[in-house]
Amino acid sequence: MSRPSSSPRGEYAGKPGAHWETELRTSGEQLIPDDAPDPRPNRATRRAGRRRKR
Repeated sequence: MSRPSSSPRGEYAGKPGAHWETELRTSGEQLIPDDAPDPRPNRATRRAGRRRKR
């Protein structure tokens, strides 16, 4: 008889050569200088601004 699937399982040693992090990843964060001009607002923001003016 097999054990229920909710029972805790033992930990197994990893395979040689297998690593959790095998590639470099970036968070997408960008460095913007302080003297850079403000970015143009996106379409949704521009539309919301026009709606508010009416």
